[in-house]
Amino acid sequence: MYLADRSAPAGAKTAPEGGGPGRAAVVAPAVLALGTVSLITDISSEMVTAVLPLYLIAGLGLSPLGFGALDGVYNGVSALVQLTGGHLADRVRNHKLIAGIGYGLSALCKPLLLFAHSLGPISVILALERTGKGLRTAPRDALISLSTPAELQGRAFGVHRAMDTTGALLGPLAAFLILSMAVDGYDAVFGVSACIAVLGVVVLMLFVPSGGGDLRPRRAGVDAGAGAGAGPPRPDPVRLRDALDLLRLPRLRALALCAVLLGLTTVSDAFVYLLLQRRTGIGEQWFPLLPLGTAAVFLLLAVPAGALADRIGRRTVFLAGHALLLAGYGLLLWAPDWPALPYLVLALHGMFYAATDGVLPAAVAATVPGRLRATGLALVGTGQALARFCCSLAFGAAWTLWGTGPALAAAAVGLLCCAAAAGFVLRPAAPDDTLTLPDGTCPDDSRPDGTLPDPARRP
Repeated sequence: MYLADRSAPAGAKTAPEGGGPGRAAVVAPAVLALGTVSLITDISSEMVTAVLPLYLIAGLGLSPLGFGALDGVYNGVSALVQLTGGHLADRVRNHKLIAGIGYGLSALCKPLLLFAHSLGPISVILALERTGKGLRTAPRDALISLSTPAELQGRAFGVHRAMDTTGALLGPLAAFLILSMAVDGYDAVFGVSACIAVLGVVVLMLFVPSGGGDLRPRRAGVDAGAGAGAGPPRPDPVRLRDALDLLRLPRLRALALCAVLLGLTTVSDAFVYLLLQRRTGIGEQWFPLLPLGTAAVFLLLAVPAGALADRIGRRTVFLAGHALLLAGYGLLLWAPDWPALPYLVLALHGMFYAATDGVLPAAVAATVPGRLRATGLALVGTGQALARFCCSLAFGAAWTLWGTGPALAAAAVGLLCCAAAAGFVLRPAAPDDTLTLPDGTCPDDSRPDGTLPDPARRP
């Protein structure tokens, strides 16, 4: 049902702007531009993220419980702000503006880390940095979905996530090189990260098109039929009530519920890397390189996983991704001390992200109208991030009280139960199940040509 949306029927062909029949569709320029911005920004962010756990625990002496609380704040603040960013982007009908403010705020916070050497100031700076991330996430994803046909959105999000992950791969590598060469390694990492973040904002301003409506090129016949000089009717202003009405959509409610359930048992990346280091005895100097394994696999599989989700159904790929994460937990808990253990765990971790990170927003985008796209994406993203915030707090407390093994075993059992519940909630729909908004309209009514989707292709 909700995640089991399919690609175009066999034999259907999509022609890009200016292309003839049978010519393969290409990724929209807006997607490539946003991917470039995310690539640069992720280099900056992951340079900090790669060294932060070791800096806080080994350098500042923070306990696992304290780190869990800080990691939860790091993600929780972003979650709370996502709703604001999504609603503002839809309300002002300028997703680029709100995304730019978010990217700019994150860039401003990076150099402040040079002057923070205690937990309190670092917590405030990280909260502000995550505020910027929260503001930009929903508008950015809305720009991607609005510039891409519905049947190709899994691929589009996969391309964007692959470019984003390239930055996630290069960031830890840059941090490792800086730490190995600089005398004041952590300060050098924070300073270089700030410079790179500014470059990402510049690229956004110069190369990403503005947009708040559908950014896809209109078909020539449709444009001609609209009449010379006649533009599309101006939509009604987006109100807060419209955002709340989205929760009345059965599919969006199901997606939000599953995102929350699975987020409650998704151990944060930082804890996974700390667990892997302690399990295998990896030296501290190699710790910043651990995210490279996840990022490399994510980079290789993001686009194929998105295209596969468009073809066989997003529900199947999404749930398979969480099964792979569960397998990674199992290896950390029970596998013998194989030399290949770190590589296997990081590979499964990367496969989990490839199968879920772009597939979920692609599924959400198919359930909400264009004028409320950022708001709908923010609703689900907020639920998922808040759940992961709670997971960080709970896992940090369990680690402190019980130790690493019982804490991870509890997370694995919880993930198994939540995945089973999500599989039931996301079960295929009955043939007569329809999707309508509270006002009786269909989300796809906002397509440029004004046509409704083929009922046979409805998820």
